[in-house]
Amino acid sequence: MAAVAAFGRACSYGAFRAAWRGFSSVPVKGSCCLYSSLVRAFQTQCSISAPWNVTVEQRRQSSFFNTLTADELWKGALAETGVGVKKGRGKRRKKKLRKNLNRGQEIGEGRSGFLWPGLNAPVIESGRVQAVTQRKKEERERIQSEIVQQRDAWEKKRKIKVKREGGWSGSCWGGVILDPPDPGPNGETYEDFETRVIEVKNVFCMKAKEGRKKSIRALVAVGNGKGAAGFAMGKAGDRMNALRKAKNKAIRCLHFIELYQNHTIYHDITVRFKSTAIRMKKQNKGYGLRCHRAIITICKLIGIKDMYAKVSGSKNLINITRALFKGLTQQETHQQLANQKSLYVVEFREEQGPLPIVVALPEGTVREDPEPEDEVPDTKLEWSEVKEAQGMKKSPWANVRRAAC
Repeated sequence: MAAVAAFGRACSYGAFRAAWRGFSSVPVKGSCCLYSSLVRAFQTQCSISAPWNVTVEQRRQSSFFNTLTADELWKGALAETGVGVKKGRGKRRKKKLRKNLNRGQEIGEGRSGFLWPGLNAPVIESGRVQAVTQRKKEERERIQSEIVQQRDAWEKKRKIKVKREGGWSGSCWGGVILDPPDPGPNGETYEDFETRVIEVKNVFCMKAKEGRKKSIRALVAVGNGKGAAGFAMGKAGDRMNALRKAKNKAIRCLHFIELYQNHTIYHDITVRFKSTAIRMKKQNKGYGLRCHRAIITICKLIGIKDMYAKVSGSKNLINITRALFKGLTQQETHQQLANQKSLYVVEFREEQGPLPIVVALPEGTVREDPEPEDEVPDTKLEWSEVKEAQGMKKSPWANVRRAAC
């Protein structure tokens, strides 16, 4: 009790300092009194240099920060296992994400420019153990300027406005341009490919332990504007991972689509996928793209500049994308059609009048007998187009009386 009272009087005179590292003595210049009984009682050590100045330092050898691994710490913070997984069921649950705490900095780097072996410098170089050294002033200034430029680039990227394709509303992710896909395993890059988002949607799955689990599904299309294009879907717990998975998967599922004179398709196409039907018509130069907004975005990635397309049935964006690629990959070029039929392929153009233009010749001999009736395609005509061609289609406002202003 006397030792405790003496310790209380000493602490009331001076300052008390605690550092949780371990229990060791604190060297103090001059005379000092060592209270060994207080070390056993309080697991501390006091070094008194003067009647009015007392310094007490307490240290711990270990804590949960240096006994657990980083994965175990993150698992506890994110509640990935145990009861924490079951908490917050329902659609409003917001999942915590793991963060990279070392982003934008390197362990061991600082303004002083010291090189610490094992952190920012190799431990052994040329067969000798390296000592702690310091960089030159010019090199330190260069490294600091590079760090500042990198942080400024991140800040500009965070504030940059999202570029959307025309026809998409501002509240959805459709038409947003993304960075090119990640480089391949052999170092190949895809800088000439453009990446566009078609759809981002929340999907849910019922789990036995977690209940209603939310995921993000992204539909992304890529293309180089020269006939090579592809699409894919990616699913992840957060939006950016889903977009990254989708664009990296799409670059591995490319289709090559033939273009007529590098601006349109070879012939009219009617295609159906599930409950979605698309009718595409070949157009002359300068016509433009008069289609669904998703078809316009994909056609620009492919390199199609002039086309008309009408979607009937389901307007599901996944069905529209699949139907479009199905129809474009099944089209036949003029040369393929000539070789298949063994006949000349001719085309009627408005500037030539009733005279046909031969666009392809068969590679083999020309067939003399006419084409059988069962091989003639049964093209279904649209009644609205027939009326328009015959001049029977009138404006609904033709017989409406307008009031004089």
